[in-house]
Amino acid sequence: MIEAELKARVHAPEAVMRQLDQLAAARVEVYKDTYYDRQDGPLEKADQELRVRTVHGADGLRTVLTFKAAAVDEASGSKPEHETRVEDSQAVHAILQGLGYVPVIAFEKRCRNYAFEARGRQMLATLVRVPEIDGTFLEVETLVDEEQVPAALDDIRAVLADLGIGPEDLTRELYTDAVAAQRR
Repeated sequence: MIEAELKARVHAPEAVMRQLDQLAAARVEVYKDTYYDRQDGPLEKADQELRVRTVHGADGLRTVLTFKAAAVDEASGSKPEHETRVEDSQAVHAILQGLGYVPVIAFEKRCRNYAFEARGRQMLATLVRVPEIDGTFLEVETLVDEEQVPAALDDIRAVLADLGIGPEDLTRELYTDAVAAQRR
């Protein structure tokens, strides 16, 4: 499956949050993300990502291992995504390191997740704050087959427009790059 997704900078986060609160109940979570690659960076060079995410939320703690392949849509950066829950976060970190992967960057994301249906699709909208980066971001995504990506992105743009987010607010900036730049 492809994670068709658009990300935008939000200039009025409280107003967007109020609108999203009308669509669905918020799930407030803190993500602790660690991105892995080999020393010579073959995943980054291939536009791929390998991530361990530990999610702290009202339901407790859960950890997921995610691999994202190269983008299938350059304008949005939408990628095939493969994700699975793991029982033991320490074990998955040890396994990856035992296979020769090294942690490239780790950081925290503070998220308000909203799952809802729009335009006949299951959507997930996430308001994101990364303490090391200025501003608030909104990610809206839906999972689709590759041939559905253009139509799904049109539907996501419509959802964003309904929330007062225009094309000029869209960004392809990666949190990993922004955090790394802040740390330099």
